[in-house]
Amino acid sequence: MNQEKVGILLANLGTPDAPTPAAVKRYLRQFLSDKRVVDTPRLLWWPLLRGVILPLRSSRVAKLYQSVWMDEGSPLLVYSRRQQVALAAQMPGTPVALGMSYGSPSLKSAVDELLSHNVDHIVVLPLYPQFSCSTVAAVWDELGRIFADYRSLPSISLIRDYADNTSYINALVASVKHSFAQHGEPDVLLLSYHGIPQRYANEGDDYPQRCRDTTRELLSALELPPEKVMMTYQSRFGREPWLMPYTDETLKMLAEKGVKHIQVMCPGFSADCLETLEEMAVQNREVFLEAGGTKYEYIPALNDDPAHIAMMMSLVEKYR
Repeated sequence: MNQEKVGILLANLGTPDAPTPAAVKRYLRQFLSDKRVVDTPRLLWWPLLRGVILPLRSSRVAKLYQSVWMDEGSPLLVYSRRQQVALAAQMPGTPVALGMSYGSPSLKSAVDELLSHNVDHIVVLPLYPQFSCSTVAAVWDELGRIFADYRSLPSISLIRDYADNTSYINALVASVKHSFAQHGEPDVLLLSYHGIPQRYANEGDDYPQRCRDTTRELLSALELPPEKVMMTYQSRFGREPWLMPYTDETLKMLAEKGVKHIQVMCPGFSADCLETLEEMAVQNREVFLEAGGTKYEYIPALNDDPAHIAMMMSLVEKYR
């Protein structure tokens, strides 16, 4: 029996190619046109998206990207590439490709790269610790569209998520303890996850439960009293209700109640990006300090930390 040749596909959301209004507009058009992200009927959504949202948001969002852009490019892409390189170095002989649901490098380019190595089995690792229909399922949908044009298919394994994976939790714990050692233990550790519309959860997306699973395991491993840890949701968009409590409103409330020292971690982000480096590290810091807080630290994402790479390797190792 021939042994399958395995390739690893790391998948993430994506990023504009440049911090310019034109590049951001291209990226947002693709991102916000995905029914997994916004499921408003197309006849209603497309005129709003193309006539109002893209013209108004592109320049403003481009300025935000400019504030976090790195010498090598967009933070999300820079850290994702580092993850790809680090994982490949730990798995000689196993090709590792990187693909984004939106923007470049595309998921199709990643699939083609793996197939050029004659792999028989692709292991897909979406770098979203907690499953959501708007993220992991979007990867699955795009892979289906890609393979619709192929005459022959490899076998495919999808790692649905790793919200309560022990290696992932341990890597988060080490990151939190490092921050505590550096800045002192805060009054509250705030765990901020990316939000989704509440309706998606009502319709069956188990994302909120997976966020609670991560929070539960992290709280247990840190051995902190429950009142010192809070869980919130950030980055809401549009007018319908999203998962609550909202991060910005919670930070304001805590400061007004007399909480002085906050540290914030975003366990739903495998790599730092606009939502962590600008929204969490800058905007929400201002919200907390202006409401009366005095100390605010953002704990970076795991990025290419060796413990994070080891966790990824443990997830895909059983398929090799």
